[in-house]
This record gives sequence, C-alpha cells and structure tokens, in this order.
Amino acid sequence: MKSLIVVDCQYDFIDGTLACENAEKAVLNIIDYINKNDVDVYYSMDWHTKDNKSFSENGGIWPVHCVQGERGAMLHDDLSKLIINSSQRPNPENVYYKGANDKIEEYSAYSAKTESGVVLNEEVVEKVVVSGIASEYCVRETVLALLDDGYEVQLLASGVGYVDDSDHLKNLEDLRDRGVDVIGTD
Repeated sequence: MKSLIVVDCQYDFIDGTLACENAEKAVLNIIDYINKNDVDVYYSMDWHTKDNKSFSENGGIWPVHCVQGERGAMLHDDLSKLIINSSQRPNPENVYYKGANDKIEEYSAYSAKTESGVVLNEEVVEKVVVSGIASEYCVRETVLALLDDGYEVQLLASGVGYVDDSDHLKNLEDLRDRGVDVIGTD
C-alpha cells in the first residue's frame, strides 16, 4: 500500500491570507484520489503562533497565516465530509503539525509531528504520493526531503495548489528531472 501525504490544505492557503491558485480544485481532486485508491493518508498542517518569525509583522516575508486555533489554520471541511472511508479522513493519528517552533522556518512536512509526538517520516512507507499546497514551497520541500531519504515519490499534479503558474510548472519539471513520477496531470 502507498502513503499519501496531503500537505497544508488549510483555509489560509485556499481562500485566506495566502490563497493559492487551483487550491479549491486541488482539494476536490485529492478527495477523488483518496476515494478511488487504497492509500494510507497523512495530513500536514502549518501551525503557528502569532509570534512566528516568518510573518512580515515579525520580520519575515509572509502575511500572518495558519495561526493555531483560527479558521485559516483549519483543514478544508470537505476532507472530513467527502472522504468515504472514515479512517482516511483527518483524525488525531494522521494529522501532523509543522511550524510550531516560531524561530524555525519549516516548509517540509517530512518532520511534522502528531499531537502525541509521532513523526511523519517514521510512518510513511517506501512509496509515497504527495499532494497539497503550495507546489513551489511546502509540497516541493516535502518531496525533496523524501527523495533525500530514499523514498520513491509520486506527485499528484491535479492535487496541488500553487502561488504562481509559471513557477509551479518549473517546479514540476525540476521534480521530474530529479526522478519524481508526476501523476494526475489534467
């Protein structure tokens, strides 16, 4: 069985302060993929406090986003409503948090942890499909970390949102060149 990592399908990246292109459609395509495939699903979430150093008001480059407990930090509701198999829906055992340390920029979901401290990279199997938001940042860094550790990686292209179309396409090409199997292209 394959592992599917769903990176940061949170409202701030869908319709909030860092809304990405194709984000809403990507969520629906991820749900469709989950409902049609026998995969173990792992969700990552950006999980910041208001003091996070990546925020522009704190000296970083990003607007305030994914603040713990606020709507923008929540996973898209359809992930809980439209996924048929309840074990594949977000739950405490398959939701992994990253970016909780306000002093460290953490794009990759590779070392994200559940509330109980389980690390994502210790749970996924050798063959991993990656999806989510945003293609050029957190999705890319998650894929690169998996590759560096020897995983066989597929990228569900129809299941990614992106900041910029041109940069997204460059990212897909670069990941292909690195050996990633890009699947689900429209």
